[in-house]
Formats: sequence, C-alpha cells, structure tokens
Amino acid sequence: MTFKSIIDEIENNLNKILSELSISDVKFSVEPAKPGFGDVSCNVAFLLAKQLKKSPKDISQMLSEKYQDCVSTLVLNSKSHPSGYLNFSADWEKLSQLILSESYLPEFGDVDVGKNSAIVVEHTSVNPNKALHIGHIRNIVIGDILSRILSKANYKVNVLNYIDDSGLQVADIIVGFKHLGFSQEPPDGKKFDHYCGDDVYVKTTEKYEQDSSLEEIRKNVLKELEDGNSDTAKFADKITRRVLAGQLQTCWNLSVYYDCLNFESQIIRSGLWGKIFENLKEMNLVEFEKDGKNAGCWVIRGEGKEEDKVIVRSNGTATYIAKDIPYAAWKLGLLDDPFNYEKYGSDQPAKELWQTTLNHNNPIHKNFTGDRVVTVIDSRQKRLQKIITSLMGKFKSVSDAYVHLGYESVTLSSDMAKTLGLDTEGKQAQMSGRKGLYVNADSVYDILKQKTIDETKKRHSEMGDSEIEKIAHNVSVGTLRYEMIKQDLDKIITFDLTKSLSLEGDTVPYIQYTHARASRIIEKSGRTPSIEIDFSLLKEESEIELIKTIGLFDIQVRDAANNFSPKVIAKYCHDLAVAFNSFYEKVKVLDLDDEKLENSRLCLVLSFKITIDRVLSLLGIMAPDRM
Repeated sequence: MTFKSIIDEIENNLNKILSELSISDVKFSVEPAKPGFGDVSCNVAFLLAKQLKKSPKDISQMLSEKYQDCVSTLVLNSKSHPSGYLNFSADWEKLSQLILSESYLPEFGDVDVGKNSAIVVEHTSVNPNKALHIGHIRNIVIGDILSRILSKANYKVNVLNYIDDSGLQVADIIVGFKHLGFSQEPPDGKKFDHYCGDDVYVKTTEKYEQDSSLEEIRKNVLKELEDGNSDTAKFADKITRRVLAGQLQTCWNLSVYYDCLNFESQIIRSGLWGKIFENLKEMNLVEFEKDGKNAGCWVIRGEGKEEDKVIVRSNGTATYIAKDIPYAAWKLGLLDDPFNYEKYGSDQPAKELWQTTLNHNNPIHKNFTGDRVVTVIDSRQKRLQKIITSLMGKFKSVSDAYVHLGYESVTLSSDMAKTLGLDTEGKQAQMSGRKGLYVNADSVYDILKQKTIDETKKRHSEMGDSEIEKIAHNVSVGTLRYEMIKQDLDKIITFDLTKSLSLEGDTVPYIQYTHARASRIIEKSGRTPSIEIDFSLLKEESEIELIKTIGLFDIQVRDAANNFSPKVIAKYCHDLAVAFNSFYEKVKVLDLDDEKLENSRLCLVLSFKITIDRVLSLLGIMAPDRM
C-alpha cells in the first residue's frame, strides 16, 4: 500500500462520523498536507460551515475530537488548525513499512483508472514532406508520455500516427521533383527527409512567388493525388514513404513507438466520407445553405459569433474537414472498418508496427479503435478540433468521448533565429517549415549528444567509448523529452539551443545523476538491500519526507491519467530527486557502525532507486547507473 492508504483510512472514518451526525453528500477532499499542516489535511469543515452555522475552526475542532474514537491503523493523531483545516499525523513506522514494501513490487504505482477499456492516443501526424523539427517534438513527446501513463493506469492504449500524404505540402515537393528538376536522391550524407524539407520544399515554395504558372500545376497535382491510380499518386506514395521512414527513424531514436500508421490518402479513397456525410444529414448536424455567401454549400453552424463552417463546397467537393470527421468516427469505432492491415516494412523497436491498406489480397483484420480518443494537436487548430469533438460527442452520445489535447507552439529565441540568418528585431520567431525557419530535431540530438560525450570524458577518463556513447544517448534523449513536458501545455516554449544544453537546474541530467548517486551508494555498500529492516529507525525528517514522496507515486499517476497531464509526472520526478538529494545531504547511509540503521537506510535508497527508475520510464527516459 502507498500513501493513499492513510488517505483512504481518513476518508472512511470521516464518512462514518458524518453519517452519525446525519450529514450526507459532502464531497470533501483529503490530500497530502503542505509543510506545517501535519501529514494529511482535509477541507471538510469549510464545506459544513453554512449547513451547521458554525465557523470552520469550531467544526474542525469538533470533528477532531470525534476522530479520536475512530479505529486508526495509520493515523497517530488528528488536530484542528486555527485556519479550519483538519490535519492528521501519520504513524510513520507503520506507513513506512507499507510504502517501502510495496515500492519493491513490480506493480508499484499501478492504478485502475481505465478499467481495461480501450483508448486511442493519436500524435505526431506530421506532413511527410520534411524532417521533424524541434516544434514537432513537443507533440510527439506529449503523445508518447501520455500513452505510457494511460497504460500504467490500466487502459488498453492504441497509439496512432496519421500520415497526411495527400495535402498541399506533399503537392509542393511533388511539384519540385516533377516540374522543377530536383534530383530524387539527396546529397551524400544527408537523410532523405532532411533533403526534402531543407531543399525541395523550401525552394519550391519560393518559386511560387516568382512563377505564377506553378500555382495551376500545384492544383493539378493536388487533384491527381486524390486519384490513387494516377501516376502522380503512385510517385507521391513512393516519395512520402521515404520521408516517413526518415521521420520514424527520428522517433524511434527518441524511444517513441506506434501501433498503427493511418494514411490520409486511403481515408479519402475508402468511402468513409460518404457514409459519415449521410449520417450528418440524417442527424441534422449539417445544413444546406440556399442563399448568401455559402449558397449551394453544406455547412456546420457556428456557435455564438463563430462563422459557419463549410463542409461541402457548392461544386460538390469536400473541404479538408471532410477528411478529419470520418477519421475521427473511425477511431471511435463508429463506422465499419474499410481497411486491411499489414506490417510496416521496417522493424520498429519495442513492438510491432502495423499500417492500414486498401489492398484486399490476404486480408488481415485488426482493431485499433477506442472507447475514447485523445488527439494531440497544437492549439492553433482549436476551432476545427472543437467542431469534431462536438460532432463525435453527438454521434457517440458521450460528451468527452473525443478529446483534443492542445498545446502551445515552440518558438525560436531571437538569438536562435540569428544563427539561422534571420533578423527578427529581437523578437521570438514562430517555426515555419515553408520558410525554412526551424531547428532540425536530429541536429539538436546530435549536438546534445556530442556535448554530453565531451563532458563525460572530462569526468570519467577511465570509461570506454561504448559506455560513454550509451550515457550520452540516454542524456540527450532524456533532455529533449523532459524539456518538452516540464512546462504547462498552454505555455509557449521558447527554444534556445544554448539553454537547452544546460546540465544544471530542473533538468534531466540532474534527475539521472541522482539515480546514479543512489546506484553508487548501493554498489559501495557491497550488499543487497532487504525489506526486512527495523522501520522505526527511519525517523529523521529527510527520511520521512523521502518515504512520503515515494508513497505518492500512484496518486501522481492517477492525477496525470485523469487530467491527461504529462507534466504531473515530470514534476513528481523532479520532486523525488530533490527529496533524495536532501536526504543524501542530511544523513549518512554507510560507515555508521550501526548495521541495523545502515540496512534501514539502504532499504530506503533502493526504494528510491526503483521508484525513480519507474517514473523516468513513464517519461520515456533511461536511468543510467553511472553519469
């Protein structure tokens, strides 16, 4: 059992007291206390003040007295605080035994939020015309960590990557290859996805401003892409899959994996749109406009002052939202699945990767849908996602069946923009693949890795190259991932290459080094820590604080899963490291001339090591034993 054990005990006893007072339906909270308020605090007195016509202080005093008569296993005492909070102190000898014993178990931190239900997490969804830049990494890392958290919370998670292989940006590189003479082979030493983004895409879009005739060519290419049998579509499929292969290499290097790749071109040709459009009309969710600027169009009415959204133009062609609506319905299992499935051509590390296909030879059926869907898309698409969320809620009759997890963009600092040769007049610059204004994700990883290699060689001249290489990879991947989720999702990240390379402060190297410190203590002890210890010896304030922090693991997982918030786990991970370093600075573990106390503290060190390893795993970050 974890720290939640004492919370559950307090909740049960307070509910019995309220029942005896003939009070019901009071939704109070029992939470880990802030410093100076005992170990656990409850706000119940504030909620009863109006009903009982007494001050919160008097009510908490009354409840504290009644609590003394309750059967308590983990609570040492209850006290009324002058502010009105009801505070509790734990019997730490008993609670420490519960927390540390459970921390050694494989299922430590597991919670049952999902009840084994299926949930879809869709993330990445980058146009296959360029390499991934640092802005894309925020989306990818949010989605991947959320998937890990939801799995820990007992959801069956299907991770999808939507490949927009029929849009304007793909048309642009096809124009470049087919009409502007770009070679289909990149320069020596350059990845194909880098070449397409840095050279073909950027230079082709520049040509549009110089040659207006290219716009008509672009329109024709876009039209031909929708015809799966056209030579243009077949050529585009070959090119985009080469770009996708490069993007996936970047993702896999960052420990990001998927269950299925879904291709927009196949969704267009699958007939899903026709089925969902009929459903929309039958349910009166779309209306035909007879006059005005949208005459002859099918529209979704805007809410309040929002403009109506055209879904089918007057010429009968569907707008881009017509691709997203049937795909959203498919993810929720609301439409018959028109796809077959085949394994992706390259082996993905960690788990099998499947892809949709409209090829009906040797059919293989899979189910990658969910009872709920979380789609990770940046906040600039909020309006579109709001429409889809509303429609899916009506189709499924569950308002939160479809969730848009939005996040703010990653911008470039003015200094970073200058290194790219752009004068932003001291202002931040928005990422733009079209303008070539971005920091390549692979390049950032390479720079981080080289800096870590150099730093590790300075500290550990005795280390071999392969060990240094492994440490550098783990630190580099961890840094990229952690920097993308340690801030709130509604905050813009200003990416600065120099600051991102810092190995101090609230960073992954600090957390990883703390894990390595714990590993060294256990290694130096020359023994295997055991749970068979005297728990009464762990009574120093820094020891209790570390045990309490370890015991919060499942509470943090539940919070992160319920709120789709990776930051909760990132903050908890840092809190764990801080608590351990405080413990390390204030008490000795070894050379105490007291074997029982040494064993007790070693048990705590191993508990921390196991816990932070698992928390880092939820963040997709490795925990090196040496740094």
